[in-house]
Amino acid sequence: MRRRILFLAVGLTTLVVIGFAVPLILLLRSTTVAESKEKARYRAESVAYYVGDKDQSKDDIAAYLQGRTDGPGRLSVRLPDGTTLGQAPPGGVSTPKNTPADYNDDHKGPPEIGDPDFRDVNGGLAVEIDVGTPKGPASICLYLTSDELYDGLTPRILVVAGAGLLVLLLSIAGAELVSRRLARPLEETAGTAERLAGGDLEARAPITGPAEVAKVGAALNRLADRIDEVIAVERESVADLSHRLRTPLTALRLQVEALPDRERAEELNTQVTSLERTLTAVISAARRPQREGRVPNCDAVQVTRDRAAFWEPLFEDQGRDLTLDLPDPPAMVRSASEDLAAALDALVENVVAHTPDGTPARITLLRTENAVQITIADEGPGIPLGAGERGRSDRGSTGLGLDIARRYAETTGGHLTIRRNEVVLTLAVP
Repeated sequence: MRRRILFLAVGLTTLVVIGFAVPLILLLRSTTVAESKEKARYRAESVAYYVGDKDQSKDDIAAYLQGRTDGPGRLSVRLPDGTTLGQAPPGGVSTPKNTPADYNDDHKGPPEIGDPDFRDVNGGLAVEIDVGTPKGPASICLYLTSDELYDGLTPRILVVAGAGLLVLLLSIAGAELVSRRLARPLEETAGTAERLAGGDLEARAPITGPAEVAKVGAALNRLADRIDEVIAVERESVADLSHRLRTPLTALRLQVEALPDRERAEELNTQVTSLERTLTAVISAARRPQREGRVPNCDAVQVTRDRAAFWEPLFEDQGRDLTLDLPDPPAMVRSASEDLAAALDALVENVVAHTPDGTPARITLLRTENAVQITIADEGPGIPLGAGERGRSDRGSTGLGLDIARRYAETTGGHLTIRRNEVVLTLAVP
């Protein structure tokens, strides 16, 4: 969206700048030409007054033309006898045609000059003025090349171009500010939605920016609050139902203990105890958010070290070497410590149960930018092909403990990778 706003602003500003700049440049061009014509006419008239003021010799006029360096252009004079002095333009100087023929020695006052005649010569401009002299009419010509005719136009065009560029830069800056003001709340709202999808029910969108964008953020926050309420009510309902089952379960235990067949009573009592543990686990899971927050997290390094210490005595009894490769700094993951411990126990138990005694194992923890990888490797015969897939055996288990770890990894935003002699548990970071 930001890119589209920038493109739109730059495009419209460019059209506006071009729409104003082109006519302005044409106007500056015509103005420059008009100024050059006026200066050339004034300079040619000053020479005409000198030539027609009194009986000037050819040498005087030639010297005068060489000394006129006060402006651009090439000056030349066509005398009544047809002689041309100075730098004549391409094509020469025209024959005088607009000067009065009654000039004589008794003429008083300034000399009379004719109207200026402008003509294009090789892309330049020639200004010719006729003047009367004691020897007859003469013609003065000032020739401006193309560069001299448009002298001063380039700086003016550069000023216009600079102003247009400044307007374009200001429009880009304004569009950037507006697009940021629009896009930043939307990006934060999208980030909030992704956090909610990842299980962070405490995430809330900012209610800033334009009214429409703020309205979207407020609606998303109301949705998050409603989801939070629904989940809380659902968990409380599960916990309450589990508590209600404790009363008939206690009565059942009393009835089992009262059975005369003690062997049968012990067998039933074991089943009742298993059922009671299941209820306790359900209640604990339902009330976990109250203890750990909506998004639990733990130190994977510490949990891995604790589980390795738990399994170490059994490894020593079986003659196994257990090597740990753990970093010193904590590695926080988006998981409860109990769940991570259960998944690690399932994977380590898989090694103990399905490799011969004396088979060494190694646990490695590697931190990346967005995840933590825990690798449990052994030198046993290897994991069977397809282990860990759903449906490999009854009761939702593979018989190797891999299904437990796989489901745990997926519920926490990670995944489980199974190779021949190692299993990699990838966990998302908070």
